[in-house]
Amino acid sequence: MGYFDAASSAPLHSVARQAFQASLDEGWADPARLYREGRRARMLLDAARETVAEAVGCRADEVVFTSSGTRAVHSGVTGALAGRHRIGRHLIVSAVEHSSVLHAADAHEAGGGSVTQVAVDRAGAVTAESYVAALRPDTALACLQSANHEVGTEQPVAELAAACRGAGVPLLVDAAQSLGWGRVEGDWSLLTASAHKWGGPAGVGLLVVRKGVRFAAQGPVDERESGRAAGFENIPAIVAAAASLRAVRAEAAQVAVRLRALTDRIRARVPELVPDVEVVGDPVRRLPGIVTFSCLYVDGETLLHALDREGFSVSSGSSCTSSTLTPSHVLKAMGVLSEGNVRVSLPPGTPAEDVDRFLEVLPGAVAGVREQLGAPVPTEVVREQQSLTVDAVGKRCPIPVIELAKVIGDVPVGGTIRVLADDEAARLDIPAWCEMRGQEYVGEEPADRGTAYLIRRTT
Repeated sequence: MGYFDAASSAPLHSVARQAFQASLDEGWADPARLYREGRRARMLLDAARETVAEAVGCRADEVVFTSSGTRAVHSGVTGALAGRHRIGRHLIVSAVEHSSVLHAADAHEAGGGSVTQVAVDRAGAVTAESYVAALRPDTALACLQSANHEVGTEQPVAELAAACRGAGVPLLVDAAQSLGWGRVEGDWSLLTASAHKWGGPAGVGLLVVRKGVRFAAQGPVDERESGRAAGFENIPAIVAAAASLRAVRAEAAQVAVRLRALTDRIRARVPELVPDVEVVGDPVRRLPGIVTFSCLYVDGETLLHALDREGFSVSSGSSCTSSTLTPSHVLKAMGVLSEGNVRVSLPPGTPAEDVDRFLEVLPGAVAGVREQLGAPVPTEVVREQQSLTVDAVGKRCPIPVIELAKVIGDVPVGGTIRVLADDEAARLDIPAWCEMRGQEYVGEEPADRGTAYLIRRTT
């Protein structure tokens, strides 16, 4: 079996398992108590904090253990905003942040604050110019992920941390995907991460708040974790998280070389083996183990099931895998195809043979899904109709794009096609299809039924 979804949750590292089991006998007592059992638990907790601080590159008293990475993000955002409320209530995030950051931003905006989402380029990266331009005198906090969870693109954190520091604005870095590979460089102010992303146990998050950063924890607090994370610490899990972080860091350089070679192979071979595919994300500035591609005329959920039957566990940002049938916010912000999206994220130790077999079964899986959906077959026949209307109202992705592709040859070069659709994904996928196929996307206009998307044939 090929587990290719490490970006969602990495398999538990053997060191984490050993550390967890070893600390069960010593880490059960209350570390806040002064008796013998409490002191033993406190020693384990302090040692874990020191280990994490060394890996992060911060002081031990700046590290807070939370119940999850999401909780770390929410606590970090709300605490930093509250600590700087006299400066203002303006928050900056990138358009491709993890949903935990965007949800925190939504809550801040609902409470009367203001939020600026900084756009990204087609590779999924912010530019320094656009991010700096968003800074205002009333900016209380800026957030930026170190690397994207869906496409692996790395962000220019060090450069923007320096710019934020110069403007007197703290920068919170979501390092969930990258911390297992190395320290986050730059003069950032706050950092969050999640242990299960690097092979630690689920239920352990990290919140780092640098000394000097104004921070006011929100909600009920107690004496735990400097008053920044209420509740009894899960010491065995924390010890396992710290031990596994140290272990994966020791292996990171060697593992990165191997995984990058495997993902480079996937990036190169998939477009050769499967027609009408776009590999997305930055080809160079990216995490070693992630590669993402989108297949035209493919339902993402159906493709994932087909690959699962072949023994491969992959994930997708496609709208078709969501109960709300809305496109991935990351792919939407990048302006790339959302339908038929596949993210391959390889855990350490992935055999090269598994990658080879994945490349063997992928073309057949894609072809089978396309056949089920009635995807277009290439044809040389061109009919001289100056304009056509395609009615795809009531049809979900990728059907509107399939219907468009079937009739593009029915109009001459310069002719137009009007696609009627009421699926939100069409707003992203039709322009992305035009970009991939060299056709001109004219725009959209209101229609009696759904929305009309206008396409001009140019090739």
